[in-house]
Amino acid sequence: MFKLPTAALAATLLALTGTVNAAPADDALTHFQAIASGDLQVVMRAYADQAQFNWVGGPLDGTYATPDAIRSVWTKFTQGQSPRKLSVGAIEESINPKGATVSANVLFEGKAPIKVRYVLTFREGRIVSETWQIDPKLAVASAY
Repeated sequence: MFKLPTAALAATLLALTGTVNAAPADDALTHFQAIASGDLQVVMRAYADQAQFNWVGGPLDGTYATPDAIRSVWTKFTQGQSPRKLSVGAIEESINPKGATVSANVLFEGKAPIKVRYVLTFREGRIVSETWQIDPKLAVASAY
């Protein structure tokens, strides 16, 4: 796995798009940390208006396609179980002028450990697609 240093990433974004936004990996880490801490305000501000959230596995399994539905599922997840300890494995980014995809293995530790294969798609700096795949056998070697 290859992780582009932040300065090199900024230079690449400038060359590709003519602008420099926060690195998608940094946005993903902020999102994961907000989920772990139960900060719904920070979680929700990451989403584009037409975002879709696919939760695969577990009691919250389903597809959520409106801001109210996404907020509702995060409210259920965080109630009584935040803060959680967060471990994030190596983050992979794919970036082009139209957007970015970030994937990572993430572990949320609370009453029970929740191992998640995470895939986020960003357009114009906002999450347009999120997949939360519960995978009990997932290996999460903390890199962050």
